[in-house]
Amino acid sequence: MDTDCRDTGFDLAPYRPHLRWLRGRRGAMAAQIRRWAAINSGSGNRAGLAALADALAEDFTALGDLERHPLPAAETVGADGGLRSAPSGDLLVLARRPEAPRQVVLAIHYDTVYGPDHPFQAVRAPDPDTLNGPGVADAKGGIAVLLHALLALERSPFAAGVGWRVLLNPDEETGSHASAAAMAAAAAGADFAMLYEPALADGTMAGARKGSGNFTLVVRGRAAHAGRDFAAGRNALAALAGAIVALDALNGRRDGVTVNTARLEGGGPSNVVPDLALLRFNIRVPAPGDAAWAEAAVAGIVAALNARDGIRAELHGGFTRPPKTADGRLRHLQAWVGALGGALGVPVGWRDTGGCCDGNNLAAAGVPNIDTLGVRGGRIHSAEEFVRLDSLEERAALSALMLMAVGAGAFAWPAAEAER
Repeated sequence: MDTDCRDTGFDLAPYRPHLRWLRGRRGAMAAQIRRWAAINSGSGNRAGLAALADALAEDFTALGDLERHPLPAAETVGADGGLRSAPSGDLLVLARRPEAPRQVVLAIHYDTVYGPDHPFQAVRAPDPDTLNGPGVADAKGGIAVLLHALLALERSPFAAGVGWRVLLNPDEETGSHASAAAMAAAAAGADFAMLYEPALADGTMAGARKGSGNFTLVVRGRAAHAGRDFAAGRNALAALAGAIVALDALNGRRDGVTVNTARLEGGGPSNVVPDLALLRFNIRVPAPGDAAWAEAAVAGIVAALNARDGIRAELHGGFTRPPKTADGRLRHLQAWVGALGGALGVPVGWRDTGGCCDGNNLAAAGVPNIDTLGVRGGRIHSAEEFVRLDSLEERAALSALMLMAVGAGAFAWPAAEAER
């Protein structure tokens, strides 16, 4: 964290004394992660999200008061095929110096994929350098990195040159349906955004990302007695099974487009012809035009279902995360972060990914961003999720240096990109 920058061309000397405050913060950061991860904040657990918001507000006090912005309810499809209103937690916002010449957004989610009924609830330390627990990497560890980077900035003389806004949303794991518009509006006008999804265990960060769409296909048929009146029935489950085969066959037909048929619901007693079946599926696309192709292909499959006698099909959902492509601004940011990492002795590598996050939405809203500035960790979305504790100070130092350099006027867009 304290090496020279001769190989990168970035002069670390002015920042080095102010980064030293982060040394020895590992214990405090790990304690915060433990405390936050012990609070269940599954996306649908409003009470848990509120409890975590309380804990975060306490820990962010040194920076200011976290504002709570209620979000609109999101629409979901119930197991009966009907539409439901799903209330969300609050968007948490904290800002300083909106009048500064440079503006940066720091964002990450505080929800997890583990609801209160999930068996994975406890935090443990399998070894002195590792924490295992729900959300320790994705993304409560990232919140700790974000917080300490800002604390370091605010103790430095470079803070006056940069304004920042923190955005913590409660629904990223379910697609940010309630928060996406509010986050894009809050980030408008920022020079760039810093997001705190976890990096890989070796520190590799995400470059370009695929776009994503979540869909629910509801198929209705006609119930009948399976023995006495089988011919009068119209089997919704069988009809949907054919559609699943057709959807899966889309894989391989367009480069990089994947269709994951994820969950099938429906059916009942074996002596009843089922009149309702649902399929929940996801589509990933590497390029903007791929979404239109996928939507047209799916529409053809739905039309074929509706052409069958006694079968009625409805499609819900859509693409909510556009692809994040490696444009000139992203490449410039990557090169700059790589130079800062080199100055700190923190290797920075990049890998394009099929995963997506709020970085997709912010990029689509015109805010370029680096979206894996969080901890080094892995096995996210599983009971083996872990964070490497030796990454805490390292990752906080990288973010703090980014912010300090912006405040010192050491960041600028190339002329061609500055005009955008």
